[in-house]
Amino acid sequence: MVVAGANVHDCKLLEETIESIVVERPEPTEKSPQHLCLDKGYDNPTGQAAAQSHGHTPHIRRIGEEKLDAKGRKRHKARRWVVERTLGWLSKCRGILVRYAKKSCNYLGIIQLACGLLWYRRQYRLAILR
Repeated sequence: MVVAGANVHDCKLLEETIESIVVERPEPTEKSPQHLCLDKGYDNPTGQAAAQSHGHTPHIRRIGEEKLDAKGRKRHKARRWVVERTLGWLSKCRGILVRYAKKSCNYLGIIQLACGLLWYRRQYRLAILR
């Protein structure tokens, strides 16, 4: 997770975001490369270079390109991204929706706490259903 101003474009933060991933990933090999799917906002040399410098195989849809089936028709409606869903959940936390913290490290801590609560609630619900 990276905290930056609202006027900073996402592609400029991609390298920092990839570096801040805490989950260990397996080393990429020729048989099982590490793929990274990005949207059209990262269709520039900076986005591709950031993905490749960390050993990912970037899959970036070109601007103006739509996913079509074999007959050249749109088959499925666009789905809501996981990131957008998570941001929707986080926006219910008032401390995140309106930034009261002046220091970015404090704001980052609040976001991390809210993410931890989201995962705890999710695991709790899954445990009840089992």
